[in-house]
Amino acid sequence: MAGKLVLVGAGPGDARLVTCGALRWIERADVIVYDFLVNPGLLGHAKPGAELILAGKHGGGPRVEQGEIIRILLAHARAGKLVVRLKGGDPFVFGRGGEELEAAKDAGIDVEVVPGVTSAIAVPAYAGIPVTHRDYASSFAVATGYEYPEKPEVAVPWEQFGHRQQTVVLLMTQRQLRANVERLRAAGRSPDTPVAVIQWGTRAWQRTIVGTLGDIADRVEAAKLEPPVVAVVGDVVRLREKLAWFESKPLFGRTIVVTRPKAEAVLFAERLQDLGAEVIVFPTIEIAPPQSFEALDAALARPGEFDWLLFTSANGVDAFMQRLRELKGDIRDWHRARIGAIGPRTAAAVDKFALRVAVVAPEYRAEGLVEALARIGVAGQRILLPRAAGAREVLPRALGSLGAHVLEVEAYRSVLPEAPQAPFVADELRRGRIDLLTFTSSSTVHHFVQLMRDQQEVPIEGKLAACIGPVTANTARSYGMRVVVEPKEYTVDALLEGIVELFRGQGGNL
Repeated sequence: MAGKLVLVGAGPGDARLVTCGALRWIERADVIVYDFLVNPGLLGHAKPGAELILAGKHGGGPRVEQGEIIRILLAHARAGKLVVRLKGGDPFVFGRGGEELEAAKDAGIDVEVVPGVTSAIAVPAYAGIPVTHRDYASSFAVATGYEYPEKPEVAVPWEQFGHRQQTVVLLMTQRQLRANVERLRAAGRSPDTPVAVIQWGTRAWQRTIVGTLGDIADRVEAAKLEPPVVAVVGDVVRLREKLAWFESKPLFGRTIVVTRPKAEAVLFAERLQDLGAEVIVFPTIEIAPPQSFEALDAALARPGEFDWLLFTSANGVDAFMQRLRELKGDIRDWHRARIGAIGPRTAAAVDKFALRVAVVAPEYRAEGLVEALARIGVAGQRILLPRAAGAREVLPRALGSLGAHVLEVEAYRSVLPEAPQAPFVADELRRGRIDLLTFTSSSTVHHFVQLMRDQQEVPIEGKLAACIGPVTANTARSYGMRVVVEPKEYTVDALLEGIVELFRGQGGNL
């Protein structure tokens, strides 16, 4: 089978700026060869079993030379694999994508290119700086800010960048910023020309230093900015004070880990991102079928025997209905049973099937559901409880003490998923770049500890955690985590509100 190489632009860093076409190839790839600047969250879209290869680091770490990168790409493509070369920004904007594509074409390998959002435009935009504006700049130029010292002569046409109404964007400029400033001044730019230097643009660690050609090098040096940085030169920088938007969001600068199952994590992650957070979607549980359907199937065959059908999660609702559908059952046969739900989200999952919930727990946990049913009275009644394997025994025991006859059946399991992002999450934890871990069940906590502490050997004691309720919070505390968000209402909405309140006005004091 013939292999294929796809050059894919990963965008400037914010995972939301990746294109639909890029995600399509990431999801299909057999091998992904990625740059250090690629947001590791994108690797979570890789299919199970995909090989992930880091093609070097910046900032003094180990670096894979370009010749070796090309050798890796060709070797895997020749082996008949679909290879995605995932590159920060756009593959053809100072990404050496042209060289890699040439090598693949010369080797007779099928190739494709997916352009990406370049940092030359996106990073200034996230700093509140438009690269063009009718009143300030009618054109813009993009140039590398770093040229190899061994080059016989400077290749960037600095003398062409002297026009006041042209914005100049310099990529990879931190190491040679002082020399580049002098070149722009020699080209005719005034020392008073505004300059912004942006570090880690579009990411949680974005920092923007503003000055002029006369003092920006000193300001950047004093701020100790390190790569990656983008410099913007021109009068458009004056607009930043008015137009800055990203850095004013309530969760800007915060990196938050979401451990919910992948399908459930998306909406929560999007809401956090809308508030300015950098989100690492790191599912620590996966919903799987029960080890045996025997008990569930037997219960589904006796719909007329039950007075109550109790659901303790949306996953339980989905698993019950899916199995009923697979067995060619009819939900109308369950007309005798009233339905109870542990909370509004579970009730909403029932409502999707046009079914009416008779009881929703006022306190969204097992104890609350018991309290609600106790008021109604369930003595002598038969209750079917389809839920996850290993769930707490509080509910069936308490219902039994009320005189109910409870049949608990395993409808699904919460299992440890494949976690290709685990090394990256572990690295971020070690570097202290994760501000908060979020957990919505005890299973997410147990599995997170297994992935991080047991498999990656990362200490988790003292890590800040936001937990949806007291049961989950107690589980996190049992591992030594510091629970800083525990909403009184056990919902994702309340959890989100608690996170915003936590960071409002806290600065770096947590």
